[in-house]
Amino acid sequence: MPASLPIWASPLSGALLGAIIGSFVATLVLRWPAGRSVATGRSRCDGCDRPLSAPDLIPLLSFALYRGRARCCGAPIAALHPLTEALAMLIGAVAFAVAPPLDALAGALFGWMLLALALLDWRHFWLPARLTLALALAGLALGVAGVGVDLPSRIIGGVAGFAMFEAVRLGYRALRHRDGMGGGDVRLFGAIGLWLGWRALPFVLLGASLAGLAWCLILAARRPRTPIGKVQFGAFLALAAWLVWIAGQTSLIDQLGQ
Repeated sequence: MPASLPIWASPLSGALLGAIIGSFVATLVLRWPAGRSVATGRSRCDGCDRPLSAPDLIPLLSFALYRGRARCCGAPIAALHPLTEALAMLIGAVAFAVAPPLDALAGALFGWMLLALALLDWRHFWLPARLTLALALAGLALGVAGVGVDLPSRIIGGVAGFAMFEAVRLGYRALRHRDGMGGGDVRLFGAIGLWLGWRALPFVLLGASLAGLAWCLILAARRPRTPIGKVQFGAFLALAAWLVWIAGQTSLIDQLGQ
């Protein structure tokens, strides 16, 4: 890391910020589907609803110190908390390791929002329209500000991503008379287009499809006599999108697209 870069632009700073963001993301994933607020009031224990103090809120460390149990009542702490905090730390560290400061901050934000959407889809088959819209607006705002991918490529990507998946969704419904893809996947692919631009969309779709196929093969091997059922394709889209963002920082996507 060059000495001229500000101290907040180091991978360590990205990891520390990611730990804080990850704690919020874990709480959101656990509470939002149950209709519980995550944006107002003090943090409370999921076991006894008592307000949590500072020692209870240290990402990863609190979980390790208290051996996975709440200090106030001894109730088990959901393993989602340390897992999400660790993933968010990784996202922050990698973003600031591969990109210049402003692009890294944008990429970390992209990764953290995708992490929330991926976990919600994985656990609840739910891609909230409000969160997906926030992702889309953030991508559009960065394009207007001149950070990262240029605005025309983002707009084309957003429109193309949404239109492509909506056509697939409507076509499947017309042919099979039932839904094969949720509207959340359609909105998410459009939002990804607004972040990465139209050139990246084929790589995102390929990566998500391969990851989804691999997961289906794993399920089929583990439960050969059980139908696979629904697959959380939004989670695979989120994973592929952030990996493509990382590849874009090394110009790999541009080279492949030529």
